Amino acid sequence: MRIQFPQVELNIYNKNNPVEVPILSSEVATSAASPNIIRHITFDLSGTELEGKFHAGQSIGVLPPGITDKGKPEPLRLYSISSPSDGEDGNGKHHSTTVKRLIGEHWETQKLFTGTCSNYLSSLRAGDIVKVTGPSGKRFLLPENAEDFNYVFFATGTGVAPFRGMIKDLMKKKHRGEIALIFGAPYRTDLLYESYFREVEGTNKNFHYIPTISREEPRADGSRPYVQTQLFDRQKLLYPILKQENTLIYICGLKGMETGIIQGLASQGLEEYLTFKKELTGDPFSWDADEMKRAVKTGERMFLEVY
Repeated sequence: MRIQFPQVELNIYNKNNPVEVPILSSEVATSAASPNIIRHITFDLSGTELEGKFHAGQSIGVLPPGITDKGKPEPLRLYSISSPSDGEDGNGKHHSTTVKRLIGEHWETQKLFTGTCSNYLSSLRAGDIVKVTGPSGKRFLLPENAEDFNYVFFATGTGVAPFRGMIKDLMKKKHRGEIALIFGAPYRTDLLYESYFREVEGTNKNFHYIPTISREEPRADGSRPYVQTQLFDRQKLLYPILKQENTLIYICGLKGMETGIIQGLASQGLEEYLTFKKELTGDPFSWDADEMKRAVKTGERMFLEVY
């Protein structure tokens, strides 16, 4: 089945021509007990050329203030839109993103470091002004004929952001195909937008929410569960969906899950999602990692946004 993406406008505003917009709201998206701080931040795009222009799956650019160590302005950062295509307000004026405060320690020096843009954004309050650009991205989108497909979404952490928007779009269209969201987090307190996904699952038999808690709920063999291991742990549900010719896979989040997903698909004979530049033999889980990177690419029915 042909996959046709919608025509989208790109870079209406860029780093050399950003637009200033106010923060509409900033809300903590994690449980109060979470060791992480992740916020759901909404921009008010009213009156700008960005109004009504974003599609779920695209990104918004943010230009933080300040100068780098090299004496240059801080570079542009991109954040996935977590709102549906018509925005949080239904009119395309209010679009959101999901931001994790980055706070860490340099293991060599034991000095604290913080993420420049993530902390800047997370500290903004309603009414504060921020410079933004966009829209960005033309491939990590739902197809124009979205109703013709099934979807399997793999996400870790804030990588769930674009899938919240996509799922909201699909629900508004009363999508009848199968949708599975496999969402990985280290702790249950970090399951973003859980109440929404539970609500959708409770009212739509075709939607399957599969939270995967790596540090709290061991698998039957005692190993840790990750999004890629759900290909086996939930094989009875997922394999029949993945075997259909009109199913698409979307992956967003930490790059580390990509290898495991590819190996899992290949080991189950689901190689139609992959493109092989070179034949690999034997058990996919024994494939050399470097060789696999050179030999295996995503196929036409699998889309990646990893970091």
